[in-house]
Amino acid sequence: MRPSVLITGAYGGMGRATAKALSDSGFRVFALDKTIGAQEENILPIEADITSEDSVRNAFRKVSEATDCLFAIIHFAGIYMLDSMAEIDTADFERIFKINLGGVFLVNKTFLPLLKKGSRIVITTSELAPLDPLPFTGIYAVTKSALDKYAYSLSMELQLLDIKVSVLRAGAVSTGMLGVSTDQLDRFCQNTNLYTCNAARFKKIVNSVEARSVEPSKIAEKVIRILGKSKPHFAYSINRNPLLLMLNALPKRLQLWVIKQVLTKI
Repeated sequence: MRPSVLITGAYGGMGRATAKALSDSGFRVFALDKTIGAQEENILPIEADITSEDSVRNAFRKVSEATDCLFAIIHFAGIYMLDSMAEIDTADFERIFKINLGGVFLVNKTFLPLLKKGSRIVITTSELAPLDPLPFTGIYAVTKSALDKYAYSLSMELQLLDIKVSVLRAGAVSTGMLGVSTDQLDRFCQNTNLYTCNAARFKKIVNSVEARSVEPSKIAEKVIRILGKSKPHFAYSINRNPLLLMLNALPKRLQLWVIKQVLTKI
């Protein structure tokens, strides 16, 4: 019988590519998302909202009717948000945490009974997770940093049950998320009352960073390699941006000075 895996955000760019690759590699995939497609060979769609406890429990019932064991839970569900920490709407602030962090927590807690010794959890965080946030991407980076720390705490605990937890810190990936990023940056530049000049300059930086993206298939290949390791590492990175790494290597005070010069210099 094929080993079973659960993928959240299974109909987004990275999730879809990974579901197809795992199916082709001999896995049965439970593809969980808010908007799903038709059933395919070895890919079983499950409609669910990861921020709703009732919805996740209903998804658990459907999966547990088909199997009593998951080899892996792979997390791709999440949203991108760009705003200033001084202007962001309170509801948006709460929403991104509820999805990016709370959804992962809720799925892992609910589906834990299906994980056995040797099972895996792979959580997609972000290249930004271990780095210092850039201006206007702070809210997204903060949620991914919190998710990264949650994953490490979970790893410390689940190792006692012989369940491995890894994070995949991906840089820019060619998915619909990049379009969302561009749209949100355009909207922010139009609506901000505090950073009009700064935001316009920042848009040029974001466009140059996102131009160096990888295809979702590269993420799928990395996930398959992680699942194939008997002793996976905690963190895996893909498509790291050299400019971000160089900036992060500077002392905090110098980072602040560089950003101020870049975004305010006429």
